[in-house]
Amino acid sequence: MTLEEIINYRRSVRHYKNQPIDVEKVKHCIQLATLAPNSSNMQLWEFYHITNPEMLKKLAIACLGQESATTAQQMVVFVTRQDLYRKRAKKMMALETQNVLENSPKLKQEKRSKSWKMYYGRIMPFLYFRFFGIFGFIRKIIVNIVGLFRPIVYQVSENDMRVVVHKSCALAAQTFMLAMANEKYDTCPMEGFDSRKVKSILKLPFGAEINMVVSCGIRQENGVWGERMRIPFDEVYRKI
Repeated sequence: MTLEEIINYRRSVRHYKNQPIDVEKVKHCIQLATLAPNSSNMQLWEFYHITNPEMLKKLAIACLGQESATTAQQMVVFVTRQDLYRKRAKKMMALETQNVLENSPKLKQEKRSKSWKMYYGRIMPFLYFRFFGIFGFIRKIIVNIVGLFRPIVYQVSENDMRVVVHKSCALAAQTFMLAMANEKYDTCPMEGFDSRKVKSILKLPFGAEINMVVSCGIRQENGVWGERMRIPFDEVYRKI
């Protein structure tokens, strides 16, 4: 399918056929999801591919028993891992330093290496650190002062950074669903779930958060609720 056909094919499916789908194809779609754009390439996410029938039943209960969950053949749980920011920043610093050595002129290597070390060694840890909202308040004070003299990002509170991580994870989830549509597999992104139960089922650490649960399968004839409706384009489009 073309990209336009994939986008038009994808629908949120509420009822799936009792028909197995290929585990490896779904896994490949998750691999494609890792190519989604994300903030500073920190990749503060994890993807839990659920194929075990007993686990699917438990997750369906945690997803409030909705048909998108109870009839799913597989599920993918998209999880944010802001708590891994130091580990991921360290990896990115090593990667970008190596990129500089391989791709930059020798005269600029030292300066560019220092920039990446500052960015991933100091700035990222400074932005993602959380301590009961206090550290975010300190960041807000700093950026408001700096903002008097030059343009700057003001969304640096602890809640702002949490939003950044969830936005990045949601981009991965969307990429996954489009990849699944290309396989003629169906999905439904679910936000109606008991996050504590899902975390408990998956045995996630305290710092992990559930971004969304995506059910997977092949749609029944009645699996989509009616025709797609969107607000008229001229109500949401602004050309400037």
